[in-house]
Amino acid sequence: MPFQNLSYLVRRIFRQPDAQLAVLCAAGTIWSASVCAASGNIALVTQVSGANATVDQMVKQHLESRGYHVRIHNQDVSPDAVADTDCVILSSTVSAKSMKAGWKQLSVPLMTWENDYLDDLAMTGKRHDTDFGEVPRERYVWLVNAPHPAAAGRPAGVVNVYQKQAAMSWGKPGLGASTIATLYGQPDKAAVFTYEKGATMDYESIAPARRVMFFLDNETFPNLSPEGLRLFDATLDWAAQRKR
Repeated sequence: MPFQNLSYLVRRIFRQPDAQLAVLCAAGTIWSASVCAASGNIALVTQVSGANATVDQMVKQHLESRGYHVRIHNQDVSPDAVADTDCVILSSTVSAKSMKAGWKQLSVPLMTWENDYLDDLAMTGKRHDTDFGEVPRERYVWLVNAPHPAAAGRPAGVVNVYQKQAAMSWGKPGLGASTIATLYGQPDKAAVFTYEKGATMDYESIAPARRVMFFLDNETFPNLSPEGLRLFDATLDWAAQRKR
């Protein structure tokens, strides 16, 4: 049995996932060390039957290889249905028009790479190509907030995040955000930014839990360079409040 499935089974049995599993691991009663390393439940919201569903499956497989338990939900899922998870990911494959109301208020950490949904989440203003958007061909970002955990321990400066040029999303966050990286040569366009719980987002909205924007597009996860993947992992771990 794969260790992700075994970990999930243990959690289902004991009903109190983090506390009970930690006790079992400390007592040495779990027979696989990889089970103890597994932690965190992720709800990955996608367009299940969309053209890029295989890319979202790759995201799922990658996260599971790092010990997360990931469950995929179609884009029409209610926010209430995933309110008991550790972190929600809204893939860019979702159609903003198909999303149900309530994501902005969800008191669960949330990460997205759908730039067209940033205004609905109150993470940016409402003007397309002014407050949020996408560039068609990019390969580098400029890391500007090296001390932040989402920066993956890298020093400030240019980071090659794609293996080859591809589309990259961006946004202009509110004053309460921490900008981690910007598009190379475009410091007003944030490629990665975060909000801590309680921070002021746009429209004076208060973040009900951690919020993260990452620069991916529908097809670009497989195009991440090793440094890009490292940044992706650190950003998600910060959102999910997972200790590295």
